[in-house]
Amino acid sequence: MEHHSFISFKGLNYSEKQVLNKSSDFYKFMDKRRSLRMFSDKPVDRKAIENIIMAASSAPSGAHKQPWFFSVVSNPEIKKRIKTAAEKEEYENYTGRMSDTWLEDLKKFDTDFKKPFLEIAPWLIVVFKKPYDIIDGEKKQNYYVNESVGIAVGFLLAAIQHAGLVALTHTPSPMNFLEKLLKRPPNERAYLLIPVGYPPDDALIPEIERKKLKEVSEFL
Repeated sequence: MEHHSFISFKGLNYSEKQVLNKSSDFYKFMDKRRSLRMFSDKPVDRKAIENIIMAASSAPSGAHKQPWFFSVVSNPEIKKRIKTAAEKEEYENYTGRMSDTWLEDLKKFDTDFKKPFLEIAPWLIVVFKKPYDIIDGEKKQNYYVNESVGIAVGFLLAAIQHAGLVALTHTPSPMNFLEKLLKRPPNERAYLLIPVGYPPDDALIPEIERKKLKEVSEFL
């Protein structure tokens, strides 16, 4: 049987009180996170985005395959092309693909097919999932791809919040235009389009509430 090397795990070793306090502090911090459709064009240091990407890439994944790729766009011309293609798909969604119920549920957000933030936000992070890798010309299967990439996106959003920036999880479905525009290889599928930046001074968000603990959990 083949054996692989292991190294010692060094935990944080918090006290019970620290665990409680840190869990409470993190919840309160993350509860301030909101999705924004309004962005400032204020520049964000590339190094900050690099750190955010690496934080996302620290997420767990099936068999440690890390089946994600982040295409990070700041080029104005590429952002313009992404906006044009996304609005084309969104127009089709809002005028035919979406059900009446779906459109009714979206009214509280006052949103439509126009997505100016895709040009205004200084960075667009396009998340791709990889059902398989290509290594030395050979396909190598990845496992639990949707789950793994979803967890990585969760880490990504938490890192964006931690950095004091804002984001939006945008899904102009279908998103295969992103694979073509960004010239990604055939083993990558667009998963999410996430504009990242600072909020403008006049930013507004819908007045909505999150579900309470008893609505999202059960302790047995």
